[in-house]
Amino acid sequence: MSRLILFNKPYGVLSQFTDRGSEGARATLSEHINIPGVYPAGRLDRDSEGLLLLTDDGRLQARIAEPKHKMPKSYLVQVEGDIGADALGQLRNGVRLKDGITMPADAARIDDPELWPRDPPVRFRKSVPDCWIKLTISEGRNRQVRRMTAAVGFPTLRLVRWSIGDWTVEGLAPGEWRQIEV
Repeated sequence: MSRLILFNKPYGVLSQFTDRGSEGARATLSEHINIPGVYPAGRLDRDSEGLLLLTDDGRLQARIAEPKHKMPKSYLVQVEGDIGADALGQLRNGVRLKDGITMPADAARIDDPELWPRDPPVRFRKSVPDCWIKLTISEGRNRQVRRMTAAVGFPTLRLVRWSIGDWTVEGLAPGEWRQIEV
C-alpha cells in the first residue's frame, strides 16, 4: 500500500521541506508534516493555497505531477474585475501565453465560496470589483492559472487549489492534513 497525504497548504508556505539559500527564514512543509519518506507530488506556489498531495510512492507521484498524465486540477480563483462571458470563453478555448497556447480549460464564474480567511487578507479596494471563478486545467505550467487570468485581463488576487483528480481539500483547515491508503 502507498501512502497519500492530502494537505491544505497555507498561504506563504513553500511546497518543500527545507529552504536552503534564502536570506530570511520562510515557512516550509516541515512545520506542518513530520512523516519520513513522503514527498510532494507537484508544486503549489508560495502565494497559493489549498490541496498539495504528498506520497511515498514514486510511480504515484509521477502520475499525479507529470503533465503527460493530464490529471485535472481545479482551482477557486478570486480575480480583480467583473469577469464576463468573453474572458471565460477565452479561458475555455485556450489562452496564448509566452510559452505557447494553453490547453482548453473548464471555466465558470461562481458565487463567493465559503473558504477560510487568508492570512494576510487579500487587499480590498472599494473602487475595483472582484469575483470568483472555478478553473480546471490538465497541464501544469509554472504559475499557469495566474498567467491565464492575467492574459484575459483579470489578474488573480487569491488562488486556492481545491482538487486534484478525485482528491479534494474539502474539510481540511489550512495546515491540516489527512492520510489515505491508495
